[in-house]
Amino acid sequence: MDRDELVRYLDRYLNLAAFPQDPSLNGLQVEGKEAVHKVGAAVDAAEATFQKALEEGVDFLLVHHGLFWGKPFPIRGHHKRRLELLFRGGINLYAAHLPLDAHPEVGNNFVLARALGLVDLEPYDVGVRGRFPLPTPLVQVADMLGQLTGMQPLVHQGGRDQVQEVVIVSGGAAGLVGRVEAELFITGEPKHSAFHETFERGLNVIYAGHYDTEVFGVKALAAHLEERFGLPWVFLDHPTGL
Repeated sequence: MDRDELVRYLDRYLNLAAFPQDPSLNGLQVEGKEAVHKVGAAVDAAEATFQKALEEGVDFLLVHHGLFWGKPFPIRGHHKRRLELLFRGGINLYAAHLPLDAHPEVGNNFVLARALGLVDLEPYDVGVRGRFPLPTPLVQVADMLGQLTGMQPLVHQGGRDQVQEVVIVSGGAAGLVGRVEAELFITGEPKHSAFHETFERGLNVIYAGHYDTEVFGVKALAAHLEERFGLPWVFLDHPTGL
């Protein structure tokens, strides 16, 4: 498939223009081959990920966390090595940060919510609000998250044993603990400053891993491209444990 055609489709499909506040330079960050034959999906733009993409013959790499975050940096050391790997393989690097958190079809949060069996989904911040059809034990939700991510989640039980109303915001959204109105808040990584407020507000919070809550979007987006354009894809897993 023609690279520029694919980029135009992704820019529209992910509605990049709706996230001007995102400093992560969403879209095509590094230009590679003009013809795309194989897509890679990864959470992070990192040297190890690029090496795997090179070995797998990927020529279009989708990532959630790209190379650029609003500040210039010198192209030396590990930054230089990263770009050298992309140039060596002619790999296009496409990043989608907040657009891939919020997307109602392939976004991290909506995909995770559906996997947990939540219904009546609606946007919340860059995440999603939904509910279980019936009140569900908190420990059961934690077990489901562990099965989906392969990691043991961290549970801070500030509320009741049974939950129904849920808010999910993947990644590093612990700062929302002070304003989430739900029986359960699911996010990625914990933050010390949010610990006491969780219990003082009577809120249940499950931290299921920053990396592990953000594998869902890139996988779903790559699968969408395969279904629409017939492009084969591979997931390049490089977990951080965080």
